[in-house]
Amino acid sequence: MKFHRVLAIPVLVAAVAGLTLTATACSSNSSDANTVRIGTTETDPQWDVFKDKAKAQGINIDIVHYSDYSQPNQALAQKQIDVNLFQHLQFLGQFNVANNQDLTPIGATQITPLGLYSKKHKTLADIPQGGEIAVPNDPTNQARALFVLQAAGLLKLADSNPQPTPADIDKGTSKVKVTPVDAAQTALSLASVDGSVVNNTYLERSGIDPNSALYKDDPNSPGAAPYINAFVTRAADKNNPTYLKLVDIWHDPDVEKAVAENSKGTAVEVTKSGPELEQILQRVQQTIRDTK
Repeated sequence: MKFHRVLAIPVLVAAVAGLTLTATACSSNSSDANTVRIGTTETDPQWDVFKDKAKAQGINIDIVHYSDYSQPNQALAQKQIDVNLFQHLQFLGQFNVANNQDLTPIGATQITPLGLYSKKHKTLADIPQGGEIAVPNDPTNQARALFVLQAAGLLKLADSNPQPTPADIDKGTSKVKVTPVDAAQTALSLASVDGSVVNNTYLERSGIDPNSALYKDDPNSPGAAPYINAFVTRAADKNNPTYLKLVDIWHDPDVEKAVAENSKGTAVEVTKSGPELEQILQRVQQTIRDTK
């Protein structure tokens, strides 16, 4: 998410409990008391800067890379890792509610706009009536994608469902139709559809310039709070001083510079504390429960 990134995934969250996790960790010794295992779906350059900054403060970082967004939360719940950083609060809330977990955000990193991209059209006006738009098929990013398309004037949602699905689209008043696909396929679908709503993770992997979006949501709007990306750990570890120090290190100017360069200036730094994020998460989770 850069899900951090809002945030930003494939496979329904409710189904992750039965998955066999696949991951590749770097070679540091995770049995060392000063080593923190961080799960992520990202391979961005800022991780190298972050690891160097942490090492200078006596913390060894063991990055554990996962192949898709369904895995790092389950790994954290199963104590295979200590912390994860890959998701926004909406995605975390969906996981917690679906899996009866209490994974907890301990500090914010940034929020990244979610955008609509096209290889066939240069402007929103060029998208034809009945055009096809690919959107991520996981619940949290799919809902956000539908809100993006509504704000762009391409579709209308029939009611005020805070977690809309394609079933909530008012087809009679909408310009486009949507096709849910695995989040990893949204960028790959650009050759065959009129547009795709693509998470930041897959922009980088596909070489898409985030500034080429035809439309993006506003990361500074009040409604963007659920899409803040955060360091997350188990509730019992939320006051761990080493984990909290990682949040401060992420906001080191050199790390933030690397984030800005990698996101081409689209990532917006957020410095909310763990307790502030917990309040947002509680509201998110209550909304999810209320709509079940």
